[in-house]
Amino acid sequence: MPDSPIADQLRRVPKVLLHDHLDGGLRPETVVELAEQQGYGALPTSDVAGVTEWFAAAAGAGSLEEYLERFVHTVGVMQTADAISRVAAECAEDLAADGVVYAEVRHAPELSTQQGLSLDEVVEAMLDGFRRGAARAREAGNRIRIGVLLCAMRQEARAREIAELVVRYRDAGVVGFDIAGPEAGFPPTRSLEAFEYLRRENCHFTIHAGEGFGLPSIWEAIQWCGAARLGHGVRIVDDIDLAEDGTARLGRLASFVRDRRIPLEMCPRSNVHTGTVASVAEHPIALLRRLGFRVTVNTDNRLMSQTSMTREFTELVENFHYSLDDLQWFTVNAMKSAFIPFDQRLALINEVIKPGYAALRSEALFGPVADHEPALA
Repeated sequence: MPDSPIADQLRRVPKVLLHDHLDGGLRPETVVELAEQQGYGALPTSDVAGVTEWFAAAAGAGSLEEYLERFVHTVGVMQTADAISRVAAECAEDLAADGVVYAEVRHAPELSTQQGLSLDEVVEAMLDGFRRGAARAREAGNRIRIGVLLCAMRQEARAREIAELVVRYRDAGVVGFDIAGPEAGFPPTRSLEAFEYLRRENCHFTIHAGEGFGLPSIWEAIQWCGAARLGHGVRIVDDIDLAEDGTARLGRLASFVRDRRIPLEMCPRSNVHTGTVASVAEHPIALLRRLGFRVTVNTDNRLMSQTSMTREFTELVENFHYSLDDLQWFTVNAMKSAFIPFDQRLALINEVIKPGYAALRSEALFGPVADHEPALA
């Protein structure tokens, strides 16, 4: 998407990102350079422009499974501590340059052990990279804080092991746990032992649910596993009936999700690319926002979906005529839902996010002042 005055302004607003995959956000030139350094010969081309175009083709995948195929190559070059640290550092710099002030970035450490790294070594490389990247961003005038989420792959059987890794590193920068990978055939309850362990250890976790599979996935994630947040959760609309006059009747599960303020980590562009929704204009994020769900906006995979938080916000403004007030609502929702202590969340809201939006409100180039903000966020 070419730069525009609106995108330029949106790049400067403070943003909070809860759902971003480290292995889905590499710079194309980094993929090429790491492949050359490591002798990884499986890339479809060694030309940066060609690699960029090949990853961008993920946007036309049309299904979650086809979309995920691109990860073979990003994970393929993330098999050494130096490579992982570099990718994490660049992630921190890129997010900070896009105006993200707080991010939770996730990765499945088991995917980076193909050449002998231990799970602990993968985590330590990630943490080192994020520290270095945040420091470099600060030197460039962009401040960011990053918390790490460790994923277990739902089609494997290592969830308990990864959960123990989360507990081991929770005082070093790891803030929570997730399960990722294909939903169909691999329900959240397959990892129930890990979730029960995390609850006993007072650890935070989110669960990918309601993206590639429907309401049963969401129901299990919440009612059996105890998810604090839903990764995507877009299929919750299957439990909402809309009348011709626009009024909505929520089913019991949708009502529970809304009334319990369970955050939805929504990723509009990614949902289009995986075939979950037809277009951003038809994405249920607008309906869910209107009905008072705790909706957040996220990137999911910046490389595969050719996106950024600025692009996600820009497309929401263009499709739903949102104002800065609406975008602040999404941002505060996300910060309230982060897996860091309450006082630290509150400080970022009151000292960074709200003042940042207030400073830009007088020069807003788009949208009316929102008059439909729900009483609860």
